[in-house]
Amino acid sequence: MPADLLRRPGDTAPAVPVAPPRRRTRVFALIEARWAAAALALFLLALPLQLTGAPAWSWGPLYALTYLTGGWDPAREGLRALGARTLDVDLLMIVAALGAAAIGQVRDGALLVVIFATSGALEALATARTQDAVHSLLDLAPATATRVSADGREETVPTAELAVGDTVLVRPGERVGADGRVVAGASEVDQATITGEPLPVAKGVGDEVFAGTLNGTGALRVRVERDASDSVIARIVAMVAEASGTKAPTHLFIEKVEQRYSLGMVAATLAVFAVPTALGAELADALTRAMTFMIVASPCAVVLATMPPLLSAIATAGRHGVLVKSAVVMERLGQVDTVALDKTGTLTEGTPRVTAVRPLDGSGLTDDDLLTLAAAAEHPSEHPLARAVVDAARKRRLHLPAAEEFTSAPGVGVTATVGGRVIAVGAPGRPSDGTDDEEELLAGELEDAGHTAVVVRRDGAPVGVLGLADRPRPEAAATVAALAALTGRTPILLTGDNSRAAARLAAETGIAADDVHAGLLPEDKVRAVRRLAADGRTVLLVGDGVNDAPALAAAHSGIAMGRVGSDLALETADAVVVRDELTAVPAVLALSRAAHRLVVQNLVIAGTFICALVAWDLAGELPLPLGVLGHEGSTVLVGLNGLRLLRDAAWHRASRSGGPN
Repeated sequence: MPADLLRRPGDTAPAVPVAPPRRRTRVFALIEARWAAAALALFLLALPLQLTGAPAWSWGPLYALTYLTGGWDPAREGLRALGARTLDVDLLMIVAALGAAAIGQVRDGALLVVIFATSGALEALATARTQDAVHSLLDLAPATATRVSADGREETVPTAELAVGDTVLVRPGERVGADGRVVAGASEVDQATITGEPLPVAKGVGDEVFAGTLNGTGALRVRVERDASDSVIARIVAMVAEASGTKAPTHLFIEKVEQRYSLGMVAATLAVFAVPTALGAELADALTRAMTFMIVASPCAVVLATMPPLLSAIATAGRHGVLVKSAVVMERLGQVDTVALDKTGTLTEGTPRVTAVRPLDGSGLTDDDLLTLAAAAEHPSEHPLARAVVDAARKRRLHLPAAEEFTSAPGVGVTATVGGRVIAVGAPGRPSDGTDDEEELLAGELEDAGHTAVVVRRDGAPVGVLGLADRPRPEAAATVAALAALTGRTPILLTGDNSRAAARLAAETGIAADDVHAGLLPEDKVRAVRRLAADGRTVLLVGDGVNDAPALAAAHSGIAMGRVGSDLALETADAVVVRDELTAVPAVLALSRAAHRLVVQNLVIAGTFICALVAWDLAGELPLPLGVLGHEGSTVLVGLNGLRLLRDAAWHRASRSGGPN
């Protein structure tokens, strides 16, 4: 075998490759999370004491500590922004909280502090986890490689030292150390991390290989064609970082509104205090009016108008297997008007299965006989196609005779003696090899239909053809229809798999042929997403692999399939379908739209209360208790309205509304 020819004398069998360690920042490793947790705990201790009528000395210090632990960081950042001549809304919230405390509304101020501290902690955690995922991707590429000199000497060197033109030896089971081209040897390479292809790809002389991909049973000599910093996997890291950084400008409009509101509220509060004082009003009366104004004009109700519907939607989605990473993400999902879907592991199950068993005329074999021979010969092999053949035989409960004299040739197939006959299972032959006409016809039909054709030979003569394919998920077609109904556009297919397999899947799931883009590398998917965005579309990408991560980051929103998804895809995506239920994608989009409707309702309610109370305070004399009652009443009202999405009925309604019409 090629592996034996290229292995040095005395070498032992390669060790089973170990998955790279997963880097993951712990929640409480972040200072923001520790302060937010402390503030929340103190608030939850103080609240029941106050509500049950305990003396103020028992809950007052707890509220004070809540202000201190949860408010010092936003206050510090707000003061820094103030030093840069920018009025930060966080500073305004701290001032409003202190104002509430100054006139006796300590609980309201503490709640506001807790909300903002928790929001800051979630943002810090999301940033840290994305950075962890990017760094973990670098671990896919091996730290060292075996470089072969011109005189045949081998030396182990760091992959960072490899230069264009160097030749490296990649033994069975090792990861490829650099992007390059095969100059000797043959093997099959699992490059799902780069292209998303579900099956290992046969590699021979002249074929391109990528750093970080996993070599199979053969050995390869590879000439390096790219520096480590320019490899495909390095470019994935760079693109994820770049695309993640481009998301922040989408919030510029909100920041401008916050800035104007903050400036207006501060100026108005000062005016409410200063003007009556200048006109001879009592200082205490002017101060009370100003504090009342600050309370009723406080954006607490506006904050709660937005958060409860979104957080309720997040909780409901989580109970039904969809992890949405933030309220901002939940809001963005409802804005999607175009969905781009990955193929392998997303629309399909991600594992090959036997889809056709075709005995040749004159072979004297039934379907079960043919599958028995193929499975018996393939049984000792660890190749994914071999496992698929064996699994198919087991599902039919076929008895597999023992195989002897098993051999495997990378990229060609396996040979074994079964029941005294030599059985070979492998790729179809070429016409120049004397391929049987019926064999060629059957194999061609299967390949044209997007299957992988495998020919079974007995004593050198073909006796049948097997077809293998990565099957669509049972719910794939319904999901495509649901997404089309929600967005008004049929989803787009973006895949690194071949065009025939992509076209076959599109036909089975209802995706238009013009919306199929196959043979894409990670950067090609990013370009496709950006072209759609340039056309004015709001794009959601649904994927699962490392190769999908840059496009997940570049898209307006990204959803990863959790059960088979790579670490980087899971961390880069805005939401994760934990249970791999594809129908959850349109359901969470519909739930996001329901949350958006409630946000609009709540903003109208909150805005109406604020405007009415502010007008009353300015035009007349709004009693402080009535002002607090109106402020608290609007806050409770919008909070309860938002909590409607906590019920399971909200998810079931979203699932129905996201279904095909």
